[in-house]
Amino acid sequence: MAKVYKDLRSFLETLEEEGQLVRIKDEVMPEPDIASAGRAAANIKNGPAVLFEKVNGYKYSVVTNVHGSWANHALMLGMPKDTPTKEQFFELNRRWDKFPVEPNIVSREEAPCKENVVDKDINLFEILPLYRINDQDSGFFLSKASVVTADPEEPGNFDKMNVGTYRIQVKDKDRVGIQALAFHDIAVQLEKAERKNEKLPIAITLGNSPLVTFMASTPIGYTQNEYEFVGALQDGVPTDIVKSDLYDHLYVPAGSEVVLEGYIEPRVREVEGPFGEFPGSYSGCRQQCVVRIERVTHRTNPIFENLYLGIPWTEIDYLMALNTSVPLYKQIKESIPEVVAVNAMYTHGMGVIISTKCRYGGYGKGVAFRLLSTPHGMPYSKVVIVVDEFVDPFNLEQVMWALTTRVKPDKDVAIIPNCPGMPLDPSSVPAGMHTKMIIDATTPVAPEPNPREVELLEPPAKTEEWEKIIRSMFK
Repeated sequence: MAKVYKDLRSFLETLEEEGQLVRIKDEVMPEPDIASAGRAAANIKNGPAVLFEKVNGYKYSVVTNVHGSWANHALMLGMPKDTPTKEQFFELNRRWDKFPVEPNIVSREEAPCKENVVDKDINLFEILPLYRINDQDSGFFLSKASVVTADPEEPGNFDKMNVGTYRIQVKDKDRVGIQALAFHDIAVQLEKAERKNEKLPIAITLGNSPLVTFMASTPIGYTQNEYEFVGALQDGVPTDIVKSDLYDHLYVPAGSEVVLEGYIEPRVREVEGPFGEFPGSYSGCRQQCVVRIERVTHRTNPIFENLYLGIPWTEIDYLMALNTSVPLYKQIKESIPEVVAVNAMYTHGMGVIISTKCRYGGYGKGVAFRLLSTPHGMPYSKVVIVVDEFVDPFNLEQVMWALTTRVKPDKDVAIIPNCPGMPLDPSSVPAGMHTKMIIDATTPVAPEPNPREVELLEPPAKTEEWEKIIRSMFK
């Protein structure tokens, strides 16, 4: 049974025990110290989370880079911190099949997130140690919130209650802006509410258990509940949730550090951005939705968790790497069982590498087209590389071998114009439209033209034996 974390604090304890957390006890300035440390920690191989105990001008502590290394990612899954990325992928894939695991609903008295209540004179600047993440950000952003909304046409349908990650800009002491892009689940719900000019209830949760945050940023089906996936990824152990104070149909993580409850104002848009985004560049300014905060609950001495976004790799890349790869793998393999693995770790799946066995000519391109028809792959994925089943898509040296020895550019590279695109990608022109590229780096099979037969080199007979010997001597 995997180790299970009920909240952020228990995970931070494990990170500290494993040498994957650094405590900064001296007082720091909110800018640029916190963001600088987030960037610096990501620059270090297997970098630690960084906890700032004292932030100038604020009452509470801040932690960043919690998910920001493969060591931390492995510990999140209850695995040894030196577990290779590929092994983490297949462990996630194994646990994925345990879905759904119904969450455990606890009483208000049992939920740590309800310890303190602010329902009058709400001032986010007093509750949260806010700071700009990148220098040209238009203001203070919450970059690691898990946002809870429901389908307004079926508010009691638990399967359609969405837990998602969206960037949030603090606008005022009790107002925030939220980016709801058209291909996100929250946009479906918002459209239904605004069609009737109705408010959309919302709960913004901050500082959650690592797998709640992980699932909130995972692209799954509209009718698949994230809390039920958290239980699956906890190897069958249900996650604890509690009813929202304002809305009977919304449930929040019981161990959240802070919960902001309110509603999205219907048919109201304000300028939001710019913001330093995950492609490693600033987004522009856009008209985005506005949320009115009516109630705040928080733990005593809450820890504010935020992440740094910069030129990859930073914490967001580790957070979104395998939780993008595994669902895409599941969706493709359902109809194409020959697929072996999917590596969608690059810029939230804008670049994807798929390994597959090819049954007949043109199969590699067909696999790529299937990826580009998935809910996430359609808007996000731009460059798709398909390799043979014996090529490890997580080993870039092997992938480059396939590219350099298998690709005939005039035959194996396909360019597809006027496709959906990710508007935050600076190469998307106009924003939200893209040209896709498929590179078929598989070995040709009939009836593809393959004028040269290729026999692959096999490793010498005792390679595995010698690998064990050398590994035992090389510590």
